[in-house]
Amino acid sequence: MEGIREYKSWKFNGFLAVLLVAAACVIEFFLMRTVALNHAEALLWIAIPLAIFIAISFGGYVIVQPNEARVLIFFGRYAGSVRDAGFWWANPLTVKRRVSLRINNFTSEKLKVNDLNGNPIEIAVVVVWRVVDSAKATFDVESYQQFVNIQSETAIRSMASQYPYDAHDDSKPSLRVSRNEVSDDMRKQIQARLDVAGVEVSEALINHLAYAPEIAQVMLRRQQAEAVIAARQRIVEGAVGMVQHALQLLSENKVVELDEERKAAMINNLLVALVSESQATPILNTGTLYT
Repeated sequence: MEGIREYKSWKFNGFLAVLLVAAACVIEFFLMRTVALNHAEALLWIAIPLAIFIAISFGGYVIVQPNEARVLIFFGRYAGSVRDAGFWWANPLTVKRRVSLRINNFTSEKLKVNDLNGNPIEIAVVVVWRVVDSAKATFDVESYQQFVNIQSETAIRSMASQYPYDAHDDSKPSLRVSRNEVSDDMRKQIQARLDVAGVEVSEALINHLAYAPEIAQVMLRRQQAEAVIAARQRIVEGAVGMVQHALQLLSENKVVELDEERKAAMINNLLVALVSESQATPILNTGTLYT
C-alpha cells in the first residue's frame, strides 16, 4: 500500500491577512455600534458571522522558518504542507505540525556484530540524513527520528555481516580497507529502509571499527604473523631477482665461468646473505695452504 505523498497547501500572505482581519474588526465595530444605537437587529445576521470569522481567523497564522515545513491536518485528513519560509495565513481550522527539513546526524552506538568470517567485531557509524517528504514523515511512521535510529542500526548489522573485517586478498573488499565501497553500500541499505519515512540519507560513514575485546589480542597476533609472512615473501622474491641479475651480469661480462655446482653454492650464499635477518659476515677465500 502506497503511503501519503507531500503536496503544497493553499496559503495566503500573512501580512495582507492581518490587514483584512483588521478591516473586518473595524466593520464589526461599526455594525455593533449601529445595532446598539439604532436597534437594527437585522444587522446581527452580518455582525455575528463576521465576529465568528474574526475569532477563527487568528488560528490561520503560521510562521515557517527556512528548512522547515508545516503539515496541515484538516479534521483528521492531510491538507497539504507549507514549505516556503515566511509569514503565512492558511486554513484556520487545520492543525499545523512542524517538521524540520534540516540535515541531521545520527551516531550509532558501538554495535557488536559478526563479520562475514564469523569474527565478533565492534562497529559504529555516522548517518547523515534529512526529511524530504513531510507527509510521509508525519503519517507513515510513528516517530521518524526513532525510526531512523532503529532502522539504521538494523542496516548496519546486516551490512557488517556481508564483509570480512580484513581480507587476505587485497582484491576483495573488506570493512577495514574498502571504506568507500562499504560506506556506499551501507548508505544504499539504510536508504532502502528509510524511504517509507520520507527520509533521504546523504552519507553513512564508519567512525569506529575494531575486533571485539575477547579476540582482539588473538587477531592482533594473527595480523602480525600475516604481515611477517607477507614481508618474508616480498624479501624472497626480491632476493631471487637479485641473484638472477647477478648471475646474468657475470655471464654477460664473462667475469668468471661457473659450473652448476659453483652456481648452486653462489646462489645459496647470496640467498642466505639477502634473506637472513642478521647482518651477513663475509669470508674472504685466499686459496688453500697446500697445492
